[in-house]
Amino acid sequence: MTQTQTAPETKTAKNWFKGRSELGLSALLAALGVLVLVDTAAMTTDFTQRGPVGPKTVPTVVGVLLLVVAALLARDVLRGGRGESETGEDVDPSAPSDWRTVLLLSAAFLSNAVLIKIIGFPLSGMILFWGCAYALGSRNTVRDPLIAAVLSVVTYVAFNNLLGVPLPGGPLMGVL
Repeated sequence: MTQTQTAPETKTAKNWFKGRSELGLSALLAALGVLVLVDTAAMTTDFTQRGPVGPKTVPTVVGVLLLVVAALLARDVLRGGRGESETGEDVDPSAPSDWRTVLLLSAAFLSNAVLIKIIGFPLSGMILFWGCAYALGSRNTVRDPLIAAVLSVVTYVAFNNLLGVPLPGGPLMGVL
């Protein structure tokens, strides 16, 4: 063999993955499925199970479905299938990033994380919802804080009182 005969073979092997980037997603899904199944197998059940469906059922089904989806995706990609590019949004890929919006959203999320233990979820959630609306372009100074307050209180009541997921109430603890 001469050097000219081996060069195209190397180039072909090198470019084999170029049109098959979905195989990376398939590998990630498979790894996640294996992780879920391993964690489910290691799960201890220290309580009496009532009925045929126990605490391992749903994670096992999710892990198996992740493996099935990974295998189906890999098969489709290896048969020449390709994912379609997103055409639903009106996005200009050549436009620069909007770092102001990213920083404002980050500030809203970080302020929620810092303030939730101090002032409670209803108030920190209101700051989060209003901050996100402001960062995304809404400038109504009366409507936005009102909607944020309603969303925050409804979310707090739904999780804390209806679902039994305790959230810090802060100064509003006795009121709600």
